[in-house]
Amino acid sequence: MADSAVRQPVDAAREQSLGTLVSLAVKDITQLVRCELDLAKIELKADARRLAIGGALLVIAAFVACLVLMLGCFALAYGLISLGIWAWASFLIVAGACVLLAGLAVLIGALKFRGLSALRKTRRTVQDDLSLLRRDAATPAASPSAGAE
Repeated sequence: MADSAVRQPVDAAREQSLGTLVSLAVKDITQLVRCELDLAKIELKADARRLAIGGALLVIAAFVACLVLMLGCFALAYGLISLGIWAWASFLIVAGACVLLAGLAVLIGALKFRGLSALRKTRRTVQDDLSLLRRDAATPAASPSAGAE
């Protein structure tokens, strides 16, 4: 990490010129912005991975649901008819089973989407940094008590 103007002893800070102190402050702010951008990239990459997995699971669930509807539903319905159940009741039972299977697939996909972080860490650290900058800006720089501490 770069040497910070805050970490230097009070005597050394008094001996440095204003240009040096401003240069150190700009360097610290630049490094802070870079770290914030890196954190945002890491969080976005993790969120993109979760979105891809959740989306892929939903696509697979839709494809499987279509296959089940086309291939298995007729066989199951005719099997129920051969057991003596009315034809309309057989097809209704099969449709209910398909709805339950599709609901389970949607539930699993929704649980994957729920794990997204929405850049919580980045927002929190940026808010902390902004509050620190506001607090420093509100503190008078020319105050004699500020230099004595």
